[in-house]
Amino acid sequence: MHFTQIRSATAILTYAGKRILIDPMLAERFALPELPCAADPTLRNPTVSLPCPVEKLLDVDAVLATHLHYDHFDDEAFRLLPKGLPLFCADETDATTLRTAGFVDVRVLPPEAPLEWEGILLSRTPALHGRGPWMPDFYARLNTRYAACGVLFRAPGEPTFYLAGDTVWFDGVARVLREAKPDVVALNACCARLTEGGPIIMGTDDVWQVAISAPWATLIATHMEAVSHATLTRRTLRAFAEDNAFSERLLIPADGETLTL
Repeated sequence: MHFTQIRSATAILTYAGKRILIDPMLAERFALPELPCAADPTLRNPTVSLPCPVEKLLDVDAVLATHLHYDHFDDEAFRLLPKGLPLFCADETDATTLRTAGFVDVRVLPPEAPLEWEGILLSRTPALHGRGPWMPDFYARLNTRYAACGVLFRAPGEPTFYLAGDTVWFDGVARVLREAKPDVVALNACCARLTEGGPIIMGTDDVWQVAISAPWATLIATHMEAVSHATLTRRTLRAFAEDNAFSERLLIPADGETLTL
């Protein structure tokens, strides 16, 4: 198993011999608009460049979209991705959007029994993309959906891999850790924050909760330092892990870095 950090939440997972592109944000630096509710509402996105030519990211066996916010599936992804690739998504609403855009092999991850593809079992897991009663109305005003998901990967001879997705710590994450006991857990961990409320993905305290709840697991911090609403840096997260004695289990790859697990 290999996990290649590309940029932000975009990564390539090599699992059971298949290359899966996760949450493709393929635009050039600063090509996407500002986020009015970010800490710096004048900063365009993404805030860093891709670490490789975009063409290298298209040579994959499948694509996974945990949700369709533009920092996870942008206009360039809609334009550039081969329309015949298997494309896994969270629900029928996202599937309809993707099919309307011309993708012909869209597969919804069911919430019950796992979906089987090329010997890999993929299970949709719950995500809480921020907490508080203000969230649904806020996302409605941004004309985007509140929903997101995580995904659990299983295959013979491979570590069980849990991609938590855009979520904060809550009982849904705890339940996946408790019941699936994943060997490797990837956490979107830049503590993205909106000015109207609290964090909408994990920060230091959330990562710590995962670390103490799954002491057997290797953790990967992804979705770092590439969007205007990110508030936690790799350096700060690494220092926190060192101070709390779990830095040996927390991998924080640089953009373009490949982890072998």
